[in-house]
Amino acid sequence: MKKLTILVMLSFGFFLIVANLFAQVETVEDPNAVATITPEEIIQLGQNVNAPSNGIIVLNFEGLGNADPINDFYNGGTSGQGYSGANYGVQFGVALGLIDEDAGGTGNFGNEPSPETVMFFLDENQAYMNVMAGFTTGFSFYYATLDPCVVEVYDGLNGTGNLLGSATCPSNNNGSNCTGDPNGFYCQWDVVSVPFTGTAKSVVYIGAANYCAFDEVTFGSTTPGEPVPISNWSIVIVVLLIGTAIWFRRFR
Repeated sequence: MKKLTILVMLSFGFFLIVANLFAQVETVEDPNAVATITPEEIIQLGQNVNAPSNGIIVLNFEGLGNADPINDFYNGGTSGQGYSGANYGVQFGVALGLIDEDAGGTGNFGNEPSPETVMFFLDENQAYMNVMAGFTTGFSFYYATLDPCVVEVYDGLNGTGNLLGSATCPSNNNGSNCTGDPNGFYCQWDVVSVPFTGTAKSVVYIGAANYCAFDEVTFGSTTPGEPVPISNWSIVIVVLLIGTAIWFRRFR
């Protein structure tokens, strides 16, 4: 009986080891998905771009292909798959664009801040972004990751020169409590801001390949995403309120 018990325990332990070896660890790109999005649909996604405001530039990666090397997409050239975006003088190395699986790509994510495309890196554990003209004030973005990642801002190109600022992005996804998109393991997106002094020219993203995703990458501001525009009517209303307050105070 004792031998049988030992045999059962050994068999169960072996089963657990094998199960863990073959268990699928969730990655940003779904290895089992097949992209169905067409070039025309990708170009249409690229129409969702707003012009820079007050010197603040936001990269939402729309218009890139699926698992598409970004390269000079934002630098007056093209991505690895031949798509082109606005010329912001921003060049990427290693980083790729990835489209949500719900939109016909192979992205294992949901609830991305600007649907349907995000940035990630696949074959190496770091990527970089060069801003030729430089930028000031701060850098910010949304991220989703299974493993912690780090972002560093430098005053030289390709992560050289002085380190102006850095931030750690803690793990924030476990595949649970996700609603809305409706599918995708990486569905929790948090904000990271990196304020600094000086002029930055590059950003280095460091983390485990295929486990970190980024969206709404913003430079020139510590708040990611498009700034909320102030309409002419809002200005008129504010002026009228100030004028009314002055009038009442004068004639009390």
